[in-house]
Amino acid sequence: MANSPAKPLIVLAAGGTGGHVFPAEALAAELNSRGYQLALVTDRRGGELSGRLGELETHRVRAGGIAGKGVFARILSACELLIGTVQAWFLLRRLKPAVVVGFGGYASVPTMLAAAYSGTKAAIHEQNAVLGRANRLLASRVETIATSFEKVSAIPEDAKPNVIVTGMPVRPAVTSVRDRTYPELAGEGEINLAVFGGSQGARIFSEVVPEAMKRLDENLRHRIRITQQSRPEDIEQAKAAYSAIEVEAELSTFFNDVPIRIADAHLVICRSGASSIAELTTIGRPAIFVPYRHAVDDHQSRNAHAVDEVGGGWLIPEDAFTDVVLAERLAALFAIPRMLENAAAAAKSAGVPDAAARLADMVVDLMPNGNGKSDPDTPDSNDQRAAA
Repeated sequence: MANSPAKPLIVLAAGGTGGHVFPAEALAAELNSRGYQLALVTDRRGGELSGRLGELETHRVRAGGIAGKGVFARILSACELLIGTVQAWFLLRRLKPAVVVGFGGYASVPTMLAAAYSGTKAAIHEQNAVLGRANRLLASRVETIATSFEKVSAIPEDAKPNVIVTGMPVRPAVTSVRDRTYPELAGEGEINLAVFGGSQGARIFSEVVPEAMKRLDENLRHRIRITQQSRPEDIEQAKAAYSAIEVEAELSTFFNDVPIRIADAHLVICRSGASSIAELTTIGRPAIFVPYRHAVDDHQSRNAHAVDEVGGGWLIPEDAFTDVVLAERLAALFAIPRMLENAAAAAKSAGVPDAAARLADMVVDLMPNGNGKSDPDTPDSNDQRAAA
């Protein structure tokens, strides 16, 4: 029996923050499981990538931010972008990929521009509820825009017909705990509160949450068990604050089992980056979102609003996130367990656990000569067109 011909090469363009890297890694795992060849193009400033992306054939090109502070910075960025685009053009000409997929951020721009100029099929994935600046530049140059949210702002009018909602891919460790039911919260039982602030923690959580605990009724306070991620410089102070009011708290600068801790939680307090939103809605846990006030285009607020609107959580702006406000909100929520249970169900209903498969379907369907359509191992795409 003759061997099947090798499947086409797909190039991923990603780098920078975890929000751009995580969905690229999830897509890489999915496409790899379907037998596709993969290569990664990133920028020269990024460090070594781990996980599935770290296993791929990796090429590095120059990349500059699409905006800068001052004329000199803008000129320098433009030069870096031009050089990187030329490098990527020659690279794509040599690799001859069937499709190029970008994940936003300045690291993806040269490769995606090179794909457009070379006539290579291309798509971008937007993680947030606001189209990022890099993806805004590319939106009208690619065949398809995959989004994580039903409603995404800042999409150019001429690109809106090309939008497909795929959701935000998450790690297998997240989908593996999706079937865990919301923990019972009744009577005088323990309450699990998880506090996450991103890879470096969030100083505001280390300052506000212990003070809010101090304001709670003593009986309620002693029922709460806290898991909290803190910055290295804040962790000892936060531990001392919890110890002083006899609140059981496990603090660390990093947890390697975050999905399990989210699944164990009755309530989560966190930022509202795309990855956090996707993990919470995939697992189905309610959250108090405190968007990072300096996020570009205030995209974290838009992300949080999307979950708030479906009843899966509550948004508190950073300026309003005080110990008094938080204590009042916690007391109200823990007094009515049904409210938290309903929010958990609403969050879960908004999750897209098969986002990686949906994104992979979209990529395969872009391949020339109907390659994806004729592949018996690839399920039909069930993506929804966005009502942009």
